[in-house]
Amino acid sequence: MSESQNKPWSGVFDGETDPRVEKFTESVSFDHRLTTQDIRGSSAHARMLAKTGVLTDRECQQIVEGLEQIGNQIAEGTFVFRQELEDIHMNIERALIDQIGDVGRKLHTGRSRNDQVSTDFRLWIRDAIDRLDDLLVDLQRAFVSRCRRDADVILPGYTHLQRAQPVLANHYWLAYCEKLERDRTRLSDCRARVNHLPLGTAALAGTTIPIDRQMVADELGFEEVVANSLDSSSDRDFAIEYCFVLTLIAEHLSTWAEEWILWSTCEFNFLTLPQAYCTGSSIMPQKINPDVLELTRGKTARVVGNLQSLLVLVKGLPLAYNRDLQEDKERVFDSAETVEACVTLAAAVVAGAELNREAIAERLERGYLDATTLMEYLIGLGIPQRTAHGIIGNLVALAMKKSVPLAELSLEEFQAASPLLDKKVYDILGVERAIEAFSSYGSTAPTEVAKQVGMWQERLGI
Repeated sequence: MSESQNKPWSGVFDGETDPRVEKFTESVSFDHRLTTQDIRGSSAHARMLAKTGVLTDRECQQIVEGLEQIGNQIAEGTFVFRQELEDIHMNIERALIDQIGDVGRKLHTGRSRNDQVSTDFRLWIRDAIDRLDDLLVDLQRAFVSRCRRDADVILPGYTHLQRAQPVLANHYWLAYCEKLERDRTRLSDCRARVNHLPLGTAALAGTTIPIDRQMVADELGFEEVVANSLDSSSDRDFAIEYCFVLTLIAEHLSTWAEEWILWSTCEFNFLTLPQAYCTGSSIMPQKINPDVLELTRGKTARVVGNLQSLLVLVKGLPLAYNRDLQEDKERVFDSAETVEACVTLAAAVVAGAELNREAIAERLERGYLDATTLMEYLIGLGIPQRTAHGIIGNLVALAMKKSVPLAELSLEEFQAASPLLDKKVYDILGVERAIEAFSSYGSTAPTEVAKQVGMWQERLGI
């Protein structure tokens, strides 16, 4: 048998493939990750062919048992992948034919590699979504678990990286739980669209073979069957949407990493990172570098780039399948593995870090974090917001000139700014009193935060 006859498509060809083309077009070097999904899909397809009478029960048994043996060989590392067979699908099929003979040649009846790879890819992404969702829950639990030990800590909140208002540490932890929860709902929404079976739509137009696509969908756990064969073989929406969700997760992690990098510096000194997740310098012996956080921030660029690559990949493709789509998998695999690694390490860093309470408390009154609370106090006395804003701005300017906090201004100075201010003004000044003054739902009010902590503890089972 000539080299060209080893190809699944060799019938019309009368010459061998240039080895450079084989190297250029192969995908088994990366799509071998679809092994488990390919075997699951092929086994379900074989059972369906037996039910519809295309295969005998004996033939189906031979195929399913053969696929199981091949899967075991791949898992054990004894399987030899052949580049000339292009991809994981044809490597497995060729091994099956070598193992059980002509019966193995019947497996591909009623399908194409176009719908086969889309099925495998959807199964892989579905599994990856479920795995990542579990990791996101672990990260949420790490944040919520901090709430017991940090309940009494007040942090300066920032806008424009300038001190703005005081917030409870627990309010800060729960902010990331909310972001991660939205990420989880996006994953769930994405999973619903991923979970449509393309198998049986064949190359682009369907098949004349009597098949039962719903049976395969039921066995593989797909909620629906793709309704249009042309759409099925060309669709990569599900992969792009998945990468978009991964990108948002990476962006959230990057924001968190940036903050904690700043917080761990001597300049901030809010946070001590666990040394197990830091590295040192080859020349400066004192350095404890936040490399995990920096790489989390840096790897986000890769994830963003992968999404952009996929968007550009499909922008000009005509219906239906085109070989360009082979380029989707490396981008998806890389983004999935990158985000999973970042989330896993993030949970460990969150759990192991320690707030430097003394350093935070020592500088907490800096930055006039109680200015907005004082403004709202004036509003409560009947002064219009814009007017109150100007009055407090003048008081802050006076305090800054004297290098004192607002609480150290004299009553005469307050009354000079507004006759409505009396000695009760001191009851709402200072970060602790400012925190107690909050009351709105979703705010950093201690009672509201306590409710939210309880809700998250119940939701996460901790």
